[in-house]
Amino acid sequence: MTKDEPRPLGDTKLFQPIKVGTHELANRVVYAPSTRLRALANHVPSDLQVQYYDERSKTPGSLSITEATFVSPQAAGYAHVPGIWNDEQVKGWKAVTDKVHANKSLISVQLWNLGRAADPKVLKEEGQDYVSASQVYDTEERKQAAEAAGNPLRALTTEEVDNLIEKVYPNAVQKALEAGFDYFELHSAHGYLLDQFLQSESNKRTDKYGGSIENRARLVLALVDKLGEQFGYEKIAIRISPWAQFQGMKGKNSEVHPLATFGYLLSELQRRANDGKQLAYVSVVDPRVQGSSDKETDLTSESNDFVSLIWKGIIIKAGNYTYDSPKFTRLLEDIEDDRTLIGFSRYFTSNPDLVERLRKGEELTPYERVFFYTPSNWGYNTYSNYDEPKQLNEAEEKERLPKPIKP
Repeated sequence: MTKDEPRPLGDTKLFQPIKVGTHELANRVVYAPSTRLRALANHVPSDLQVQYYDERSKTPGSLSITEATFVSPQAAGYAHVPGIWNDEQVKGWKAVTDKVHANKSLISVQLWNLGRAADPKVLKEEGQDYVSASQVYDTEERKQAAEAAGNPLRALTTEEVDNLIEKVYPNAVQKALEAGFDYFELHSAHGYLLDQFLQSESNKRTDKYGGSIENRARLVLALVDKLGEQFGYEKIAIRISPWAQFQGMKGKNSEVHPLATFGYLLSELQRRANDGKQLAYVSVVDPRVQGSSDKETDLTSESNDFVSLIWKGIIIKAGNYTYDSPKFTRLLEDIEDDRTLIGFSRYFTSNPDLVERLRKGEELTPYERVFFYTPSNWGYNTYSNYDEPKQLNEAEEKERLPKPIKP
């Protein structure tokens, strides 16, 4: 093996089975959530997405987590993102999960609510208010856009927050269950709505959902309890990004330090686990990841080590695990605890057979950021497996747009 060739990981713990909830995975490689904007205009999954998830779940016993998926019309605010609140969306997602299960793999849906991170103009066009934990814009540009759209930001009422717990999220999980998903992941990261409630920068409420750390965590924990009791804690998961400085969040510079906020949240999740109510997994974003890009990180002041000290269940760690290839030193260190899975996002976009490439030590195809959010099939389903080059016409694939899934 030359020094530039990746190390084969097939003989490491990355390819040993592990139990997650009630299911056993054959390996510890996870396709982490990756927004790609290839759904239909009505937020229904498209034919392109069926092929996409099929190709990335071919190794039996693998886990894929979907792109972030809206839980309701008001949770939306971006075009061409899938939803999971109505029967048409269920039908579309069922075509996806059927493919994944035919590959003998598993799939988790990431449940998304944008809050103030939404495009107020898109919400206005879809007949929805622009809402958050409080009337606090993350940027001046967003404030101007909201005013120009005639859709200014407002705080959710206490009753509306209660409704998220009692109706909105349970409906989304019920629909996801009907669609065949194995796990249901709460997106509580990167400055979206649940994170907006958790963090003091965006939560200035004076009711039971604001003020103290306990109150700011109330929505997330109430969702965990409601969904856990109704659908089974072993199927529920959560994603957090304690150190993200993204969409108005300040990470280590927060008014309330992330160790306090997220230490409390994790301790409450572990307390439930101690009572037999353990979540399937907690997914945590690496401090070096900022949404779909990276940032410089001072590992002496920004570290996720505290997560595994508090939470004793399954952890999915995602971000920058290909950066020290070919040796994968950090990856191998992190999976030594026998409860850590490794999430990959960007390299999964350009390597549909990433699991097998990691197993065999095969060269990775570089990802192309320019195609992450483009509308066509080019740069989406046009990447090949290592030993199976696709013969495609670039012009044709650039004209191929998402279409309804055929029965």
